[in-house]
Amino acid sequence: MLTAIVTQSGESLVAVKVIAAEGGEAEGAAGEAVTEEKSAPNPIAPEMKEVLWSFIPFLIFLVVMRYVLYPRLRKGMDARYEGIRGDIESADTAKADARSEVAKYEAALVEVRAEATARLDAARTTLDQERSRAVAEANTRIAAKKAEAEAAAAAERAAVRDQISAAVATVATAATSMAVGKPADPSVVSQAVTQAMQTVGAR
Repeated sequence: MLTAIVTQSGESLVAVKVIAAEGGEAEGAAGEAVTEEKSAPNPIAPEMKEVLWSFIPFLIFLVVMRYVLYPRLRKGMDARYEGIRGDIESADTAKADARSEVAKYEAALVEVRAEATARLDAARTTLDQERSRAVAEANTRIAAKKAEAEAAAAAERAAVRDQISAAVATVATAATSMAVGKPADPSVVSQAVTQAMQTVGAR
């Protein structure tokens, strides 16, 4: 009895195996087996028509990519590059302008500080001059008041001295007249009193 075992993969025939068994028994002992195999096509390798139908769309896509899509992509990349370069140049220009503005601001700040220092020095000098002038005027007024006071005191002392001299001369004349018994010379008594007072004042 012959038994054929067929192995398939999809619709392709892969292998045919024929086995001969003894006695015709359904489940008898396995006899001598004869195997016949037939090679099947490789399922991985593509067929020629598939390669052709795949190459034509690839060629069309390549042409479209080369003459339509790539120029647009290149144009977009160039525009993007130009935009980025323009932004960088604008940023560099803005940075240079900012640096120049900072330099101008610092120069103006130095000028303002110098002007403020000069004004402060001028104000300090003016204040010192006004204070010196005020002190000098005050000293002048004080000296004038002091001179007036001294002159007034000297005049008062002179008036008091004259009054004292006159009073002493009167008393001395009266005393001399009583001691001598005759009237004394007023000029001599006055001269003596004046000399005596000058001696006392010198001491």
